[in-house]
Amino acid sequence: MKEPHLGFWGSVVLALFGVVLVFSVGVESQSNVDGKAMEALRKSIGVNSLGWSGSDYCSWKQVSCTKEGRVFKIQLGNQKLTGTLPPELGELTELQQFEVQSNQLNGAFPSFSGLGSFRVLLAHDNNFSSIPGDFFNGLTSLETISIDNIPFSPWTIPDSLGNATMLKGFSANRANIAGKIPDFFGGNSFPGLTNLHLAMNNLEGELPASFAGSSIQSLWLNGNKLNGTIEVLQGMTTLNDVWLHGNSFTGPLPDFSKLTQLKDLGLRDNQFTGIVPSTLINLKSLNVVNFTNNLLQGPTPKLPDGVTVDLIAGTNRFCLADPGVPCDPRVDILLSILQPWGYPASFAQSWNGNDPCDNWKGITCVGGNVTVVNFHKMGLVGTISSDFAKLTSLKKLILSDNSLNGTIPNELTSLSKLDQLDVSNNQLYGKVPTFSQNVLVNTAGNSDIGKDHSSVPSPGSPSGGSSVSPAGSGGKDSPGSGGKKSKTGVVVGAVVGSIGGLVVVGAVAFCLVTKKPKYSSRVQSPNTLIVHPRHSGDQDAVKITVANSGVNGSGSEIYSPSSSGYRDIHVVEAGSMIISIQVLRNVTNNFSEENKLGQGGFGTVYKGELHDGTKIAVKRMNFGMVADKGLNEFKSEIAVLTKVRHRHLVALLGYCLDGNEKLLVYEYMPQGTLSRYLFNWEEEGLKPLEWKRRLTIALDVARGVEYLHGLAHQSFIHRDLKPSNILLGDDIRAKVADFGLVRLAPEGKASFETRLAGTFGYLAPEYAVTGKITTKVDVYSFGVILMELITGRKAIDESKPEECLHLVTWFRRMHQNKESFWKVVVDSTIDLNEETRASVSTVAELAIHCTAREPYQRPDMSHPVNVLSSLAELWKPTEQDESEDGINFNVPLPQALKMWQAFEGNSNVDNSSSILLASGDTTQTSIPAGPDGFARSFQSTDGR
Repeated sequence: MKEPHLGFWGSVVLALFGVVLVFSVGVESQSNVDGKAMEALRKSIGVNSLGWSGSDYCSWKQVSCTKEGRVFKIQLGNQKLTGTLPPELGELTELQQFEVQSNQLNGAFPSFSGLGSFRVLLAHDNNFSSIPGDFFNGLTSLETISIDNIPFSPWTIPDSLGNATMLKGFSANRANIAGKIPDFFGGNSFPGLTNLHLAMNNLEGELPASFAGSSIQSLWLNGNKLNGTIEVLQGMTTLNDVWLHGNSFTGPLPDFSKLTQLKDLGLRDNQFTGIVPSTLINLKSLNVVNFTNNLLQGPTPKLPDGVTVDLIAGTNRFCLADPGVPCDPRVDILLSILQPWGYPASFAQSWNGNDPCDNWKGITCVGGNVTVVNFHKMGLVGTISSDFAKLTSLKKLILSDNSLNGTIPNELTSLSKLDQLDVSNNQLYGKVPTFSQNVLVNTAGNSDIGKDHSSVPSPGSPSGGSSVSPAGSGGKDSPGSGGKKSKTGVVVGAVVGSIGGLVVVGAVAFCLVTKKPKYSSRVQSPNTLIVHPRHSGDQDAVKITVANSGVNGSGSEIYSPSSSGYRDIHVVEAGSMIISIQVLRNVTNNFSEENKLGQGGFGTVYKGELHDGTKIAVKRMNFGMVADKGLNEFKSEIAVLTKVRHRHLVALLGYCLDGNEKLLVYEYMPQGTLSRYLFNWEEEGLKPLEWKRRLTIALDVARGVEYLHGLAHQSFIHRDLKPSNILLGDDIRAKVADFGLVRLAPEGKASFETRLAGTFGYLAPEYAVTGKITTKVDVYSFGVILMELITGRKAIDESKPEECLHLVTWFRRMHQNKESFWKVVVDSTIDLNEETRASVSTVAELAIHCTAREPYQRPDMSHPVNVLSSLAELWKPTEQDESEDGINFNVPLPQALKMWQAFEGNSNVDNSSSILLASGDTTQTSIPAGPDGFARSFQSTDGR
């Protein structure tokens, strides 16, 4: 049969009909895909959660569709959703915006791979367990992503994110990110990126060099494990706020002159050294800056009025406490010498105060004048500063066995009293300047000395011929000498050196016998203590072998000091802090009743006094509790306090295991607990705390707990924060104590279940009901403490009527009536002026946020730190008891304390550390840290 002939227009009509048919089928097919994905979403988060019903998903609330019925926006934030997200979401090919923030969703996050139109993801504050590795594949239109506060399994930022060139904001605070910061965040990869927030993760390594020249305005990297210098910041000219606190950054601060928009700078809790640059001090845009807990040197910076400065006295290495006061000229010279070497941390740890003749590392003085600089084998890298010439009394300059480069400065020839210059075994080049005849110059081991430029020596290649030469030789033999003069110089130098060495050895031996020596120490083995005379290298170490202090299988101490013959020289085991029971019996007068300080839940605390008058506190576990939960608390406290170290947390000094005796040793804190000053001040004849002191105490506690939660190498939960576990020193500075109930938060879990422990009135609701804890239970307890500071009332007061019994409920109710709040709630001893009222009001709001019923509504502890640091006025005692200066408390052994403390400059431990008492209502104050090798876990690089 012959087919009908349609003609030209018939063919056209038929073709158009086919196109329309195919298009409509395509739309229907795509709509079906969206429908399946949306139905899967409705089921996974609960059918009735949002009131979604029917098949018309475009009519569901919080869902937006195109005219063609394609889903392009889903906004489900703050809906109290539970359940999971289905993988079918990745099939919504037109999806541009997805918001599920501040819910309780869990499970794996679905992949959005290939969604080329996707722009915005807001998913923060949920409980997702993982994020797929291909999530960012093909997201070329991505502009904003916020995934803060999600306990993902450890993950790294994938390279595929680098293709999202439209990115403007990337926020993944506390999202369990590991690895290094990718290079693509800087440079030209993301020209529109303004916000990069990666705080409270596990990032490591250095800041990418590509950051220089980027458009980033807000950079949050605090609470990671980052290191290296921050020199790259000087090229980030668009920065508005940058938070680097709680890392391990080192070296000097960069030039800030080009950062004309910088307002907020967080530098605390790192290892920065050197002088605070004037380019930062004079920055007109600056509003807030914190320097606390670093190794900064030179004069204490004085910033303009209006700039909020977090700078606690004694937490850096400034020469003087008063801001803006110049250092001693000798200090300025020595610091300028360190500048080409990047201000090494080893010097910052030792060079403290305003007198370089006061046991500064490598410095020897006569009559207040610097006569010897001995920087032998100190790992120095860089050039030799010409400022050495400003030390006009210098006789010996020893810079041997380092990695110094460049040339020997000609200015050194002006030192009229110089008789020895030793720059051997470095990487110097160039002609040796002409010194006077009486100067012995040693340039051996510098293969390029005499050459016009430096070459890269092959590893292990032998040095050239001897370069020990008399002054004026320029490092070569004089004409006609045939090399004999040089050899003679070597022989004479060797003989003189040998004689000098014998004299030094004899002098050291004499000092060891007749004087109280100045020693540093490190543990080499469980029964050998290595003692170093000051300014000597390891090769000069003197071995002192002491009795074995091992612990037998039952945990009892074997070592008996009474039979050792060493009396107070006790062994220190690497990683342990064992103290003899006999020593503790002696210093507490056999745990006499008159030495009793307080009674805790698991033991009694006694005051002890060492031979030099230093007071300590000894917590003796109750015998009846040892076999049960008391032993668990004992072990917990040791386990925690050997892992964390912070100026506002209790630091363990030592412990004793001897049969049934279980004792913990801390430093004595004379002012007792916070509860004395809040609730019992009248009975004990104390003055009520001023509001500004209450603020400072709150800030101290917040900083300590913040460190426990996220700035330590692991995350800890205290579980028993309350005023009786907050201890005060003579300066009324606070430290958190009693770590017997602390739990280590498992990685990758938002919450975990544990037995109920703590104190009623301070327990978070979810913990009391379910037994599940997160760091937010400590935030709740801290909020209760803030309320106690404001009201002067206890968390639970049985003397009050039922409606006022529970502080949190009463406080929150009364806060709604401002008039009643100021008349009834606020402690009547607080002097309320305009400034104080504003401050109290801010803290009250903070307390209410911290005690929110739902844990996700409470802030992290970093928020109270930021709020309180802007309110607290830094203060110090009106007068200082000079007898407390230089407390020798480096190890838990009286005689060893004195020896190690005298050589604290060679220790790598931050001497601003604190040791506190942790029991009942007992107290303590700050002490220097232990020597090299003693309790390594104290040397936390992110400790503050």
